[in-house]
Amino acid sequence: MSSIPRQIERAMEAAIFASRWILAPFYLGLALSLFVLLIKFMFELVHIAETAFTATESQVILGLLALVDLALTGSLVVIVIFSGYENFVSKIDHSRHRDWPEWMGTIDFTALKIKLLGSIVAISAIQLLKQFMTISTVSDRDLFWLVVIHVVFVVSSVLLALSDRISASTHTSVEPATPAPPSDRVAAKKHA
Repeated sequence: MSSIPRQIERAMEAAIFASRWILAPFYLGLALSLFVLLIKFMFELVHIAETAFTATESQVILGLLALVDLALTGSLVVIVIFSGYENFVSKIDHSRHRDWPEWMGTIDFTALKIKLLGSIVAISAIQLLKQFMTISTVSDRDLFWLVVIHVVFVVSSVLLALSDRISASTHTSVEPATPAPPSDRVAAKKHA
């Protein structure tokens, strides 16, 4: 009788463990969404190139900030794809890839959260900078809320990093100090 419940338990555990593969299409969809970002990036780049001789300096800077924003968003998506897949679905065999970035495979869920919030803060800062570049067309109310949202992202990132650091420090064990050899203790007593 006891073997049947154990078999049911093993079958349920195997099904739950296999359910992680349901996430794989999400990461594949995110990889495909990079093409959407690339299309938008190319559109913005062509637009900047077309208006480069007639645009003002601030318009060119705004265009470049839009390109940086899209590049940061693409990088953020790549970080989420690789670290999310490796943390939740399956490890990627990178031994066959000579140009495999060092950070891939080393980002755990905690580091992913911090990198994610860091990227969001950077994207928020770029959006805020874009609004400051066109400050004459932005209302004080809109600018106030953009600053508040940016500060909330920054504070959230700092608090998350601090809570993760505190959590990590409570999980590390402190090794007991090894006693000095008897000859060192005798030498220490002579100098005292």
